[in-house]
Amino acid sequence: MFNMFLADPISTFHFLLRYLHIFFAVIWIGHLYYFNFVQGAFMAETEAGAKSQVLQKLLPRALWWFRYGALGTFLTGLTMLSMTAHMTAKAHAGFASSYWVNILTGGFIATLMFLNVWLVIWPKQKIVIANALKTATGGAADPNAPIAAGKALLASRTNTMFSIPMLFFMVGGMHMPYPVTPESNLALYYVSLFVLIGALQANGMFGKTGPIATIKGVITGGFVLTGVLIALISVLV
Repeated sequence: MFNMFLADPISTFHFLLRYLHIFFAVIWIGHLYYFNFVQGAFMAETEAGAKSQVLQKLLPRALWWFRYGALGTFLTGLTMLSMTAHMTAKAHAGFASSYWVNILTGGFIATLMFLNVWLVIWPKQKIVIANALKTATGGAADPNAPIAAGKALLASRTNTMFSIPMLFFMVGGMHMPYPVTPESNLALYYVSLFVLIGALQANGMFGKTGPIATIKGVITGGFVLTGVLIALISVLV
């Protein structure tokens, strides 16, 4: 087996990247679902003392694995994508294929999710954690903490909704083939994708939770979004 790996080091490296990509993704998305499906419901029902302990001791640990899982997923995915694009160009194969439509759709959504983790969720949660530590020692509560918690929740709910189509198209990369012909309007599809996902991302940063305030709503929203993207591909690609 090891001789086989050594005989084709590029394929071996790509395989190891894929393995690590899935490993980090399980950590990232697993924590995302824990925050949204488990911890959120617990925090809404438990007493103030338990909430404070979660914010001081559990949340910082969970967020460490959460954000570095996201980072590992993003970096390994970007490296794999770059390698595959290079091999595609070297083989003079076209990028107009179902593989690239699927992967670029999932990759675009995943990139926004990664940016939400590091630029929205983590900075806002740091304010929440600092406030919990401060009030636990008798300090005055930070009036910005509830606002930060709301912003973090909105971004986290948006990421949870995004994760459903993201996983669908990532898994579908090589396993969901469909014809891409010269008549396919890929440009219009990508513009539609950017507008739709961009609008949802803008709401996730500046809007309200609305239907995705509940677990049922966010899961339903994710599958509806997946269906809309499949419909766009069916019509335009």
